[in-house]
Amino acid sequence: MISERIPPSESEAASSARSWPEGLHIRAESPADAEAITALQNMPGYRAGTMRMPYPREKDVKSQIENRSGEVVSLVAVQEGIIVASAGFTRFSGRRIHAAIMGIGVHDDYTGRGIGRALMSELLEVADNWMNIRRLELTVFTDNVPAIRLYERAGFEIEGTLRSFGFRNGEYADAYSMARIRC
Repeated sequence: MISERIPPSESEAASSARSWPEGLHIRAESPADAEAITALQNMPGYRAGTMRMPYPREKDVKSQIENRSGEVVSLVAVQEGIIVASAGFTRFSGRRIHAAIMGIGVHDDYTGRGIGRALMSELLEVADNWMNIRRLELTVFTDNVPAIRLYERAGFEIEGTLRSFGFRNGEYADAYSMARIRC
């Protein structure tokens, strides 16, 4: 038996958006966001959760945005006129076209406010209902407990530990490989 997903009603969609932090707006990133995204990537807390090097250049960030393929979904969260988070996923190709790798990063001063949860809900909506992504995967440093909780609440499971995964703050750090498989 094939089960169909019934699209949410307008009231259900509005209810989902109402559960976001007040005044939060989520949209696709654009080249005009390069300066704000560069500033976001330069924040110590934001960068600590990623594999990014310090001091990205705005022109490089803008070039990455301008040259994204159609298999990339890149979103920003805006609150009070400030880009407070970014998130996205990249679909694989060939025999892994059913899978994508994703990531979320939140402004150091805006963590713990539900912004990551709101971005996660939007990414899952696009992955599940527009791109038919069956497997979403990510890596997360083992000491990033708030992110791990967010991912687990969204249905991600730890598949393994990647020892000495990345060099951060002068030492090697472990990460979890996590995935969510939609049946």
